[in-house]
Amino acid sequence: MASKPGILTEWPWANLGNFKYLVLVPFVGHSIYSFLREGDIGYIAILPFLLFRFIHNQIWISLSRHRTAKGNNRIVDRSIEFDQVDRENSWDDQIIFNGLLYYIGYLRMEQVHHLPLWRTDGLIITALIHIGPVEFIYYWFHRALHHHFLYSRYHSHHHSSIVTQPISAFIHPFAEVASYYAIFAVPVIATEFTGTTSVATITLYVIFTDFMNNLGHCNFEVIPKWMFSLFPPLKYLIYTPSYHSLHHTQFRTNYSLFMPIYDYIFGTMDKSSDTLYEKSLEKKAEVPDVVHLTHLTTLQSIYHLRLGFSSLASKPHMTSSKWYLWLMWPVTLWSIVITWIYSHTFVIERNLFKDLKLQTWAIPKFRKQYFSQWQRKSINNLIKEAIMEADQKGVKVLSLGLLNQAKKLNNNGEIYIRKHPELKVKVVDGSSLVVAVVLNSIPKGTSQVVLQARRLSKVASAIALALCQRGIQVVTLDEEEYKGLKARFTPEAAANLVLSKSTCVSKTWLVDDGLSEDEQLKAPKGALFIPYSPFPPKKVREDCFYFSTPAMICPKHLQNVDSCENWLPRRVMSASRIAGILHASEGWNEHECGDMMFDVDKVWKASVDHGFSPFTMSSSIEAKI
Repeated sequence: MASKPGILTEWPWANLGNFKYLVLVPFVGHSIYSFLREGDIGYIAILPFLLFRFIHNQIWISLSRHRTAKGNNRIVDRSIEFDQVDRENSWDDQIIFNGLLYYIGYLRMEQVHHLPLWRTDGLIITALIHIGPVEFIYYWFHRALHHHFLYSRYHSHHHSSIVTQPISAFIHPFAEVASYYAIFAVPVIATEFTGTTSVATITLYVIFTDFMNNLGHCNFEVIPKWMFSLFPPLKYLIYTPSYHSLHHTQFRTNYSLFMPIYDYIFGTMDKSSDTLYEKSLEKKAEVPDVVHLTHLTTLQSIYHLRLGFSSLASKPHMTSSKWYLWLMWPVTLWSIVITWIYSHTFVIERNLFKDLKLQTWAIPKFRKQYFSQWQRKSINNLIKEAIMEADQKGVKVLSLGLLNQAKKLNNNGEIYIRKHPELKVKVVDGSSLVVAVVLNSIPKGTSQVVLQARRLSKVASAIALALCQRGIQVVTLDEEEYKGLKARFTPEAAANLVLSKSTCVSKTWLVDDGLSEDEQLKAPKGALFIPYSPFPPKKVREDCFYFSTPAMICPKHLQNVDSCENWLPRRVMSASRIAGILHASEGWNEHECGDMMFDVDKVWKASVDHGFSPFTMSSSIEAKI
């Protein structure tokens, strides 16, 4: 919102939230009726064109986030946070507005019902009108918007995004967008008066303005130097992403729309434009200090990635499963095909922690594929390639993150370490911090806990051992689990192991994601389910409390955080991911994989010393307790 909102700042449908698309429903319905009755192709084609605009912009958004995460040709290195994501969440308002103008214009103007598909003279007139009146009017209107009166009431909203991304181009108050559309309507009106308009003229002009707007705000330099060398006057006719980026960092320079010529004419061209362009082109891909290796979870998790929809990625995954995603099943199913075709990890996010550069790499495999025997070799190769690539790039630490099935596949990376003892990158599964977080989540004064472990992982065993050594009884509900733990413990520790095959009165349950409904029903009313696995169990009890998966709240000096990690709330990070950061920060020169674990108390102290704080329950649960 602008610092001093003026009249017509809010969009007319702002109060409708996600139902704002309903304003188009009557027109869409009428266009379908007209097509079925009269075969009116032009009217019904408006909706596909609006969908095309949405897809076009989304492609730019995903490309920009991927490129800026990698770092090559990145222009501005500053961070994007949740406040910018929330502010730019309404970037599609201008598409709805465009649709309304098209529908109303089509209904009110009979002459546009039978437009030719192509008119070369119309395209030429549109180009000339844009180069002249449109660029000129926009330049002076834009300068006027930077006058303190209009800036504080309107344009400051757009300039709140100092670090731009493609959607930043479309974040303006309603009155400002309406003014822009009036300016861009000049070529359309001119071709209408001259009788040279066509479907191609209108369509291509909108696509051109979308393309150039996305280009100017993408935050990575994409225009090659040879273009300006081949035709030097081009620098006056087309701007570069770095050129417009300076407008967002300097505010009082580079006002032009797409053609810098007017900045040159009126003396508002930023003198550092050429220098920034050169530096941005030369910038290489960033070499991270820490890499977090993760994978896709549910089929709809592709939309939750930061490369997908920012509004979904900025909310916990399980709370952001929107109804409209079911309408996108063709895209969802196509994503499965892509994961089979594209077999290489890709960068999805970058963060900064003090002096450490962090990146998140995703393996293009869904969680269910980890249970598939025929996918085992492929996944093993992907993990191996990621470790080897990280080592070649000079990465200090690679954390395995959500790869909880890696124990079965490669013993949490230990197989690769044994095969390649020369590796410099340290492979960390984060088990020690996971154990520490779970132990510190157990309420003080607890004398007995229930441990549910279908798979006796090293985390489950370490938790049970630590509790038994502290004199806390550990109750197991499975005889095989009980025997397995007892065989690993000393007689003193094993004395605190208890086997129970009936309902247990203990209210503290340590569980993995395999906790069944029947097992949950054995817990007493008011029980606390504390997961120790990276995946949360299915919630079936309304009278019990479900803790978060092992995680901690991030300190403020963790920067560029604008998405949620799966089902965790904002600025809450999984313990396995934090472990990689701690490993690099502390300079621990050893792996943590296979059966290797660090001192739990030492790891916990390091996490707190570096600013991470405990996260166990939501405030609503705390209020109930």
